[in-house]
Amino acid sequence: MISFPEDCKSLLSKYLTEENFNMYKGKCDAAGVSFEQMILSGCHNVDSGIGVYAGSHEAYSSFAGLFDQIIEDYHGHKKWDKHVSDMDYTKLNCPPFTAEESAMIISTRIRVGRNLAEFPLGPGISEEQRNQVESYVTIALSKFEGELKGKYYSLSSMSNAERTQLIEDHFLFKEGDRFLRLAGMNREWPEGRGIFHNDDKTFLTWVNEEDQLRIISME
Repeated sequence: MISFPEDCKSLLSKYLTEENFNMYKGKCDAAGVSFEQMILSGCHNVDSGIGVYAGSHEAYSSFAGLFDQIIEDYHGHKKWDKHVSDMDYTKLNCPPFTAEESAMIISTRIRVGRNLAEFPLGPGISEEQRNQVESYVTIALSKFEGELKGKYYSLSSMSNAERTQLIEDHFLFKEGDRFLRLAGMNREWPEGRGIFHNDDKTFLTWVNEEDQLRIISME
């Protein structure tokens, strides 16, 4: 059984009981990611907030005894809760800012992370699958027109000038930190990864950073 320091506050340390560990040790999810690999980062990085990385969508079911408790603690959603989505922006409660509040705002970003259903998540995705994700996404991005029309930059083949410009625009993302490295997220870096932005530089899509898609709207 794994023991954590007394001052460790990660959700992994909170919910990884001896019963859970013995139930799941040596088992893998549908993508072949072992339970030990999913908890490796949180076991080494005891300053993690959560400390566990699912290898695939299916892992949330296979290892529900651990994941359900962590999700409920972090998000407040129980296993039987249903997600309700309403994309009607007119129902948003967002009164105008006062002049004083508006004066303090320099920029705003709205960002969502998404993963494609047919592929494993970051710890479980293979190099071939990651490249396939990049191919699918870049084909879709190339079809954008109007205010979304733009260009995709592959991290593995971009020019020095393109790299410099993306850094100056604060668009370029870097190789993952120690938490993601131990979770298996940095494999084959930087292959299969890239950045899209529209011509006005108000809309970005990061491909295969941590999530397969990071979609960002900027003003």
